[in-house]
Amino acid sequence: QVQFVESGGALVQSGGSLRLSCAVSVGTGIIGVMGWWRQDPGKQPEVVASITSHGNDYYTDFVKGRFTISRDSTKNTIYLQMNNLKPADTARYYCNSIPSRRWGQGTQVTVAS
Repeated sequence: QVQFVESGGALVQSGGSLRLSCAVSVGTGIIGVMGWWRQDPGKQPEVVASITSHGNDYYTDFVKGRFTISRDSTKNTIYLQMNNLKPADTARYYCNSIPSRRWGQGTQVTVAS
């Protein structure tokens, strides 16, 4: 079973930055496409950013230009650099493959206005 361990979430002020990290229990190149997902209370997780094993990335319109996804294959780690955070970014964030596998615990991001 592949395991994902997310970290880096925090309470920040609007306009602030965070860097989320995700440790993956297997080589990320084996998994293929990795994504950062957000989940709002009572809703299903949705992808906000993804990256292929070749480094091609994708972002939803809402985060494009503010978030950057990256992967370090030597450390089996996926990152999400979040800049210019907005209150609407408040959610629990998870990393997972696309399509998704077993979910980790996630990390909470709260942006105060």
